[in-house]
Amino acid sequence: MTAVVPGMAGAGKGAPAVARRRGLRWVTASGPGFVLAVGVLVLLVLTAVFAPLIAPADPYLVDLSASLAPPGPGHLLGADDSGRDILSRLVYGARTSLLGPLAVVAISTVVGVAVGLVAGWRGGWVDAVLARAQEVVFAFPGLLVAVLAVAVLGPGQLAPVLAMAVAFVPYVGRLVRSLVMQERQRTYVSAYQVGGFSSFTIAVRHVLPNIAGVVLAQAVVNFGYALMDLAALSYLGLGVQPPTADWGAMVSDGQTAILEGALVQALAPGVAIVVAVVAFTVVGEGVADRLARRETGR
Repeated sequence: MTAVVPGMAGAGKGAPAVARRRGLRWVTASGPGFVLAVGVLVLLVLTAVFAPLIAPADPYLVDLSASLAPPGPGHLLGADDSGRDILSRLVYGARTSLLGPLAVVAISTVVGVAVGLVAGWRGGWVDAVLARAQEVVFAFPGLLVAVLAVAVLGPGQLAPVLAMAVAFVPYVGRLVRSLVMQERQRTYVSAYQVGGFSSFTIAVRHVLPNIAGVVLAQAVVNFGYALMDLAALSYLGLGVQPPTADWGAMVSDGQTAILEGALVQALAPGVAIVVAVVAFTVVGEGVADRLARRETGR
């Protein structure tokens, strides 16, 4: 018969609340800039998810009579050269502007973790081959690879996402490789090896969880860079195609409106891109800093 320790019966019920309080303290302890950046990212995600409920108008409704209308009650941020509501297109643009980088980060992180884990754990000629392969990828700028992919597959979101994912793999792979090589020197790895655990089990079930925090921090930073690169490709007409709302494409479409004194069409999505990239960078670096301080015991 299992003994019940007094006070433990309700521990399971209070565990989620304790975890939430710890998570909140972890966020607030990182400073007001980090808290603000987290708030911005939460707001961006909610905007993308609930775009149909937030957008005040149809982002694709063309009304030439309202072309370049200034901000007002009918159009809070004004209308673009086709009479479409800028605020609505900005809200819907959050979907494509975040979905593309999410795919880039997801693919590059999965592949990069696998490459780095194998290279760092196996070492020797396997490490050498994978290192040379990553150096070859490093030799080509990501935007150039994306342009070549668009030339082969055609414009749209698929080609730039695949190309940028390949370009980001070495960043994750090299980081994971160095972390795995450090973890291999730790006592717990030797203990598992003596205990007869397989290399796969040790690497995947024990080493990988210990480096997951740092990899997550790098993924958040990569998200910001991917967002900026994909927005640049959309600006050049190689990414998301009209009439789909996308921040990079909106900046490109708003260039001609600037000459007529209508700045909001290009300025609003430009500000959204800058704010999103800065927020992702601040959060990623903040997480990395907190993990480093925890590792050193400060």
